[in-house]
Amino acid sequence: MFHRPREIQVCIGGGYQCTQTGMQVEIQIPVCSQLAGFPVSCGKSIPIIFPVQVREKADALNLNIPVFCIVLPGLSSPDPREREENLKLFEKGCEIAWILGARAVLDNAPLPPWQFPGGIPITRHYDEEIIAGAILPPDLNWKKYWDGLTSTYRVACQLAANRNMDFHLHPCLGALVPTTDAYLNFFREVNCDNLKFNMDTANQFYLKDNLIISLQRLEGHIDYIHFSDNRGYRVEHLVPGEGNIPWESFFEILDKVNYQGLLGIDIGGAESDVSDYNAAYRTTAGWLYDKWFKNKNR
Repeated sequence: MFHRPREIQVCIGGGYQCTQTGMQVEIQIPVCSQLAGFPVSCGKSIPIIFPVQVREKADALNLNIPVFCIVLPGLSSPDPREREENLKLFEKGCEIAWILGARAVLDNAPLPPWQFPGGIPITRHYDEEIIAGAILPPDLNWKKYWDGLTSTYRVACQLAANRNMDFHLHPCLGALVPTTDAYLNFFREVNCDNLKFNMDTANQFYLKDNLIISLQRLEGHIDYIHFSDNRGYRVEHLVPGEGNIPWESFFEILDKVNYQGLLGIDIGGAESDVSDYNAAYRTTAGWLYDKWFKNKNR
């Protein structure tokens, strides 16, 4: 992740394979894969010594950790008790993020209260086939659910604010907040200034959420952008230039809105045709420098 040319920053993220009752910590950037030194299993508590050790190792490597990812699908559960338990985990996540020196926490946007035949799928991204097999609880009262959901996220925002952090929502297929319009509606309902939108160029391009318009409408709401390309017909995260995103126009608007936030490299996953991650990340880092940082006073 790049913020200024002379700094290297990494995002530490919750594992996408987490269940509704656990958190996992992993290093998402390949060059930092040995930073932590040992894994933390999903569903187990994270001792404070672990983030302290990660912070010490990051400091020794002159790495800044700006974003900590907390993956808690249970925050959007229709069960108030499950939401409450997930808020406790979220508060723990905020504490860990604070120890690591992060300025923000991030989670996938809230999921609808889907019911799946075999339980919630263990997958990095939903696709149309997975969502086609989902149903809503037959006794669901949507207004009651929505009021409980927005109230839960209001509390989560306050927990993040207690640590002077923003709370970023990551848009993806199947979520309740996958696009610009959906986020702005949710933001108005939650009514917390530290609720932010984590722009994801590949996911939004696939969802036909115009990136050029999105950048302008969400000025002030975006402080973190996931960079990868997409061809427009399925969920995938490719090296920029291998898809169909109009990057020249994108960077022109990025300049126009005077974007000063974080840029994250978000390439790969089982849904993407990426075989050499080291080459993909290095190529994208150089591409970002040439397209954005070069000759800029950042």
